[in-house]
Amino acid sequence: MSDIASSLAGKFIVFDGPDGSGKSTQMQRFMRWCTEQGLVVKEVREPGGTSIGEQIRQVLLDPKNDGMTIQCEMLLYMASRAQLVEQEIVPSLERGELVVADRFVSATLAYQGSAGGLPIKWIQQVAEVAVSGYWPDVTLILDVDDQTAVGRLNPLLDRMELKGRAFHRKVREGFLEQARSMPERYLVIDSTEDEDSVELAVKNAIKTRFCKDIP
Repeated sequence: MSDIASSLAGKFIVFDGPDGSGKSTQMQRFMRWCTEQGLVVKEVREPGGTSIGEQIRQVLLDPKNDGMTIQCEMLLYMASRAQLVEQEIVPSLERGELVVADRFVSATLAYQGSAGGLPIKWIQQVAEVAVSGYWPDVTLILDVDDQTAVGRLNPLLDRMELKGRAFHRKVREGFLEQARSMPERYLVIDSTEDEDSVELAVKNAIKTRFCKDIP
């Protein structure tokens, strides 16, 4: 195992950001790099990642469920998260694996809080129950302006992606506000550049945060 792998073993890293930010692409590239370094990587996604979570995901993202209240939406995300933490994340961390998640509490704070209007303190209170103390070591926010993001989205949009530009501008600002208020827990990556440049920025940011003494 390389020095980088030793520094990242047993860590919990989240990739998050607005729809169209390229976070899923960058997450896959990052995990491939980590595997090449000798790490055992556990990939999880939200909502979903477990049999129960995937059923919740179908309800949450189905465009037919446009009457869902914001309170119901938040609680369903947290329910999926609670199952994922106990069933997948905790055992992986205890085995010393690197856990890499596609979205986590940061997404709920941005989508249902900053953009959806739910009080942040309510979300944080429910999150304490859902994560059982297993907070990410760092959350990478892949930041992108709304014009660039729209050009990257699949034309077959899910229920969350259909909420409109004004909503998604609030989402972006919500992510950035989290990073400003908790810099020790967040890293912001400019994802408007080409994929290779963003990948390099992600690697450098992770090395700076966790591997300061490694060339």
